[in-house]
Amino acid sequence: MLLSLSKITKSYQSAEGPVQVLKGVDLDLMPAESVALTGESGSGKSTLLHLAGGLDRPDTGAIFMNGRDVGTLDDNGRARYRRSEVGLVFQQFNLIPSLDVAANISFHARLADRFDLEWERELIDRLGLEPLLRRYPEQLSGGQQQRVAIGRTLAARPPLVLADEPTGNLDETTADAVLDLMLSLTQNAGCALLLVTHSTRLADKLDRKVLLRGGRIVA
Repeated sequence: MLLSLSKITKSYQSAEGPVQVLKGVDLDLMPAESVALTGESGSGKSTLLHLAGGLDRPDTGAIFMNGRDVGTLDDNGRARYRRSEVGLVFQQFNLIPSLDVAANISFHARLADRFDLEWERELIDRLGLEPLLRRYPEQLSGGQQQRVAIGRTLAARPPLVLADEPTGNLDETTADAVLDLMLSLTQNAGCALLLVTHSTRLADKLDRKVLLRGGRIVA
């Protein structure tokens, strides 16, 4: 088992008091498996992804990554976890505006001490980024920025890729093409993929679908 979430609960404070977002979630992910996390808005999908990525801690329950309890790590430990074991792809892209495309792609891999020039060149070629390498994020379209974000994440070959609506800003045709490419590249890199999506069409492309409803996994 690569990732195992057991009895996860998470609440947030609101003006009306605490709101429980996750109510005892269990989810397992095997190495190199692709899983679509589906459900309506507010069901806790993004919260669950953030917990799996070490961006937040659960209130109760355990998150094991390769047998290690991520929820018990301190801030420095979670930063190391995100740097070495997890790749994050968000709808907002989160590219570094002061770096050109080439530097953005290699940034995470160099930080994790996993820079591989041959693999990076393959990513650049497959993602069609060669003509864009000297451009900066502000000079790119949304689809181009998303391809750079995917390349940056996969360049480090993380065991686990977490993607939160990575094609949400793209039209249907571009979204299909980007996800197909992402699935192909994660498979080549040996990465597991946990992807949040509202789209049944996109979810059907992955190995398995999981439905989150009212803070619980129901299917």
